Amino acid sequence: MKISFAKPDIPAKGALVVGVLDGKTLGATASTLDELTGGQLSRALAAARFKGETGKTLVVTAPHGITLDRIVLVGLGKPEAITATTMEALGGTAVATLGGLGDETAALAVDLPKEAAISAADAACHAALGATLGGFRFDKYRTTEPPEDRPALKTLTILCDDAAGARAAFGPANAVAEGVVLTRRLVSEPANVIYPETFCEAVADLDDLGVSITVLDEAKMRKLGMGALLGVAQGSARPPRLLVMEYRGAKDKKAPPIAFVGKGVTFDSGGISIKPAASMEDMKWDMGGAGVVAGLMKALAGRKAKANVVGICGLVENMPSGTAQRPGDVVTTMSGQTVEVINTDAEGRLVLADALWYCQQEFKPSHVIDLATLTGAIVISLGSEHAGLFSNNDDLASAIASAGTAVGEKCWRLPLGDAYDKMIKSDIADMKNVGNREAGSITAAQFLQRYIKETPWAHIDIAGVTWSKRDTPTVPKGGTAFGVRLLDRLVREMIEGEAPAADPGEDEAAAKPAKAGKGKSAKAKGGKKK
Repeated sequence: MKISFAKPDIPAKGALVVGVLDGKTLGATASTLDELTGGQLSRALAAARFKGETGKTLVVTAPHGITLDRIVLVGLGKPEAITATTMEALGGTAVATLGGLGDETAALAVDLPKEAAISAADAACHAALGATLGGFRFDKYRTTEPPEDRPALKTLTILCDDAAGARAAFGPANAVAEGVVLTRRLVSEPANVIYPETFCEAVADLDDLGVSITVLDEAKMRKLGMGALLGVAQGSARPPRLLVMEYRGAKDKKAPPIAFVGKGVTFDSGGISIKPAASMEDMKWDMGGAGVVAGLMKALAGRKAKANVVGICGLVENMPSGTAQRPGDVVTTMSGQTVEVINTDAEGRLVLADALWYCQQEFKPSHVIDLATLTGAIVISLGSEHAGLFSNNDDLASAIASAGTAVGEKCWRLPLGDAYDKMIKSDIADMKNVGNREAGSITAAQFLQRYIKETPWAHIDIAGVTWSKRDTPTVPKGGTAFGVRLLDRLVREMIEGEAPAADPGEDEAAAKPAKAGKGKSAKAKGGKKK
């Protein structure tokens, strides 16, 4: 779908989408259409239950007095509550509605009430972003789908008073959207298509955007002593990889980078501790953390972020076989610390242990943030509404929560502490890879913290938010790419120095109670050097 921007006008053909405020209040373009159609919109509104609530729609087909095929009314809610998120929902809802109607050409009018706290250019930009994100569709393997079931929309024109400003703003926003799309495609692919080697191939073209790519094979990782990551991979015929992506966009290219580390288990059978058969097909997206890191690197490089960034993905396949890791095995991590493997299905933390240590040893980052579909326990705790957030640094945790709220990717902070750390004490090694059934997400984070030195660090457990079983305006059912927009926003605010979002709302405040230390980084446990 091609998106363009133009000054307000009534198109001669296709569909036109207009917003309606709460209480059935028409905006400027909708009022003009009402006059041109002899009050047809007013009559349609009077006869419908549609009241202008956010996200609700009303379609008027073949309106009298004009040559448009249809007018789509989309609710905007209360005028004083219109934000960037509202406009994204407008764009996404418009595309979703038009997708089932057969129009190839459409326009979307951005008419803002005076109460709205957003400029015309920003509103149009976010409407276009919402349309782009909401229009994503993974249909690569649909070979017999009837043409009438496929979205027909090819061009969408966003109409606003400041078309030039919107066009300029959409450049960087669209780069972020392209990062989101990359992540969604990676996460949606089946495990026979995306595995460690092909994941690296899928991101090789990031080199064209200025991202330097290095891939460590099994021999190099073994030489570095990555016994934990290699232990997970040893049951699979697919060899593991450590993917390293570097982007140096800051003025000082030698300044310490911010680092993002992703769990990339391209299929997780559970290994010898095999999972139940029901829904095991979902485990193709157990590489969601790595997918987010790859998409984030594409987004940052695509918009030419003024930041030094490193993205690292630990890529393995966890399979049962005669060579697979067994419960009770002890592995030695790159840090020199030993782990008793109690459950081979708690493999993501083993992969991250070596990836996190390598990241700090090699790049001396200013901050480290890891993302992983790490625990089922986080789904029980938070469902699909929030990601779990853990950190050794209050400022970093607060910045992540605020950025997430601003883009609609909400995080909820959970505690860390010595009592939880004791739950992973092993009788024969430095630690075991699982505790008991209590506080499963927290003990997983405690495990990771043992591989953090003095660096400000955060762990985001995205197990509940990586895949969606329902459509929302900007996130169609399937891979969500949760984390790409959040972390892009974080880099903008924390590294590039852009002003943070005003009044992030109650969710950020709610994410603060469980603290892991004040101000500076709380000292990490473990951290034994090799």
